Amino acid sequence: MAYQGSNRLRITSSFWLAASSFGYIQLGFEQKNRKYRLCPHFSFLIFGEQNYKKGQEGEMSKSHSHDNYDNRDAAMSGHHCCCPDGCSDKSSAKATLSRRNFLKGIGASTLGTVALGNLSWAGLSSAAPGQVQAQMAGAAAAIAEPRLPLKVKPILTYSTPTRARQTSWRSWGGIQTQRDAEEEITRIKNELAELKKKADFPVEFLPVAAVRQPSDLSAVGTSSDLSSADAIMVYAAGAWLDVFNQLQKTGKDLIFFCRHRSGPVYLWYEIISPRFLRQHTDRLAVGGVSEEDVVIDSQEELLWRLRSLAGLRNTLGTRIIAIGGPDAWSQPAGVVPKLVEEKWKFDIKTVSYDELGRLIKEARRHPETVQRASRAAADYLKIPGTRLETERSFVENAFILEEVFIALMKKAGCRAITINGCMGTIMPLAETTACLTLSLLNDAGYLAFCESDFVVIPAGVLLANISGKPVFLNDPTYPHEGIITLAHCTAPRRMDGKNLEPARILTHFESDYGAAPKVEMSKVQVLSNIIPDFAAERWVGLHGRIEESPFLPICRSQIEVSFTADSQLLANQMPGFHWMTGYGDYLREVGYALRRVGIDWQLL
Repeated sequence: MAYQGSNRLRITSSFWLAASSFGYIQLGFEQKNRKYRLCPHFSFLIFGEQNYKKGQEGEMSKSHSHDNYDNRDAAMSGHHCCCPDGCSDKSSAKATLSRRNFLKGIGASTLGTVALGNLSWAGLSSAAPGQVQAQMAGAAAAIAEPRLPLKVKPILTYSTPTRARQTSWRSWGGIQTQRDAEEEITRIKNELAELKKKADFPVEFLPVAAVRQPSDLSAVGTSSDLSSADAIMVYAAGAWLDVFNQLQKTGKDLIFFCRHRSGPVYLWYEIISPRFLRQHTDRLAVGGVSEEDVVIDSQEELLWRLRSLAGLRNTLGTRIIAIGGPDAWSQPAGVVPKLVEEKWKFDIKTVSYDELGRLIKEARRHPETVQRASRAAADYLKIPGTRLETERSFVENAFILEEVFIALMKKAGCRAITINGCMGTIMPLAETTACLTLSLLNDAGYLAFCESDFVVIPAGVLLANISGKPVFLNDPTYPHEGIITLAHCTAPRRMDGKNLEPARILTHFESDYGAAPKVEMSKVQVLSNIIPDFAAERWVGLHGRIEESPFLPICRSQIEVSFTADSQLLANQMPGFHWMTGYGDYLREVGYALRRVGIDWQLL
């Protein structure tokens, strides 16, 4: 294989040898040596298999020039271009940890990818049958495990002052007596019941606690609720700083609600900023709490903050399978996955391509699996608005691959998967591309991403967990005149979380092989676009709207997106490469969540 260009970087040739310096663990399989070359556009990496002697170090070359390749080469290579999770740990131990303690309490010794071992289709196939059938009829319900509920502890803080002669005996506020407090608790309960009805995310409101002093927080019911809660909603009618300080020490996410006109006015409507947030200074002085955590009157403002925290609760600790190992677009091996493990506490499970190939062969020798895939493909192609423009066998093989991926996720106890080297490595194994497979999985409520790009995968997991809708990992173009084109070959069809949009089932563009959907996304649809940086330090958010779904000679699913930011500003400020795009406006939720994991948020 020829390599062109003068800029070359020598790095470790064995993924596992390189990854070992970042705390990776190899269990049960051998990863072959890889070397790199470029696809015809951008500086994308293409993996080519070489003979590898275990325990020896080789070389990989990166070229920064264009390199021509033919279909035979492409068929033998994995590729980081336009090719073809999280789930949360549900253990009771994790459920009782606060977010901040969870982030602080996991040391580096627990990080590092671990391989799934002892895999066989006979052992896995019982988890897969029938998983994909329901979606074929256009059912709205997802097949994957649902998001876990956000547990919220509401607390009314108040005082009952005693009248005193010739002195100031009460503070501001309409909650002054025990009866006032009881009526307020009833009001809060009614509001929470309405919030739960409106919530488009899973949320559980624990019983409302009435607290006048720190010792009240030690009551049996309140104490246990505080331990199990993910967030605390403080109805700050009264009481003093010692109560707030005690709540802050729990390490839970805090939201403060103050009434102005939605009921009896609260004391802390006056003094929440100078007394608590700024601690009698001119600057924010309370760790883990900011002005964003204060809501006045509005139930809608409460709702979107809770939606954000629910998304974050389901994203932290996501377990995800990385077929071929974790990677990152155009970045040194191991660095970005390590950042993701540290910042987001992702639990990355690896499956080698050798093992995947063996599972696919076993699945294709299994008559019941083949029959299910054939029936599922037939049902899928009967969906209104579905046009087959590739070989039917590619579609049937995509459904076999879907069963394999679902079975692997069931084995790992997760709903997220990504695939490395998907441009070529997967093709000779599956006799199709992974494009349609990943689209199907996202439509069924899983989190499925191509390219194993952990620069952008956390953004996809977070946005999907916030919105409850599939997301579109895409390649952006250069912004100009308020327009940018976003394209990839793996788009979901159920972008609104309910309805399957029309789609042409074509080949994957770069290889002209396999099955890939060209999804006709809805015009004028409002979009949330998330643009992560390589260093996991700054993400950019961009509002957009679909103007057109063209058919250019690029990745199959394409949308022309309009935006209101200055085009040059966007070009100057957009970091990284891949974007995550979803239907609806969820950018404030994303920014609210990012503050809690230490990533700066820039909204354009």
